[in-house]
Amino acid sequence: AWRSKLQHLLQQGRRHFLLHRPATNDPASPPRSKMSVKVCTHPLMKHKLAHLRDKSVQPKEFRELSNEISTLLAYEAMADLPTVEGTVATPFADSCKTEMVSSDIGVVPIMRSGLGMVDGFIYAYPLAQVWHVGLYRDTKTLVPVEYYNRFSLESSLNMVYVLDSTLNCGAVDKSAVGLVKEWGVKNIKLCVIVASPEGIQAFHKEHPDVDIVTGSIDEGLTEGSDVYPGLGDPGNRFFGTV
Repeated sequence: AWRSKLQHLLQQGRRHFLLHRPATNDPASPPRSKMSVKVCTHPLMKHKLAHLRDKSVQPKEFRELSNEISTLLAYEAMADLPTVEGTVATPFADSCKTEMVSSDIGVVPIMRSGLGMVDGFIYAYPLAQVWHVGLYRDTKTLVPVEYYNRFSLESSLNMVYVLDSTLNCGAVDKSAVGLVKEWGVKNIKLCVIVASPEGIQAFHKEHPDVDIVTGSIDEGLTEGSDVYPGLGDPGNRFFGTV
């Protein structure tokens, strides 16, 4: 049974198996929902995120931590990328079997706060294309306002990771993912450093087919609809414009 196999794999530390467990005909087992939220539980994520939250951290260190955290998120988000087999010559062998990523990948940071995550994702996969979308949330109406979009007429990407430091009430992220879908991309993941339960619920109500990858699910939202306890304003802290 898959349960015994799962127990064996967990003992070996392969927690990613939970996201790809085989189907079962057991009526007691509920079907897997299309949507999922994947929280990075790596000890280094917890360690770096603790420092990133600290309000005394200066912009230089905030940038460095953002890059490091984003790389960890990238590894989590890209864990299920398809690969193709090939061969290379090594110093000791004329032919060595290999596997390489077979997808055309893009990252779409939401300006401004998503810009601080780009370097981390590019470090993880340097061949990724980088596109940008500019959106901000009106402080009074909380309605997202688009101010920048330079997508090409047609996308050739197989996979896109939309980047935003925080998933607050979800309005901006919903709009950004909607623009990527209109661009013609079918496989999308939203990657955020911290998320609120309210934002996750609102986002998945509109985009149930898009997975979320995050470093933390925080307690909730402030009266101003910012993630609590959160990071503060990541854009201001990253660019030193507090």
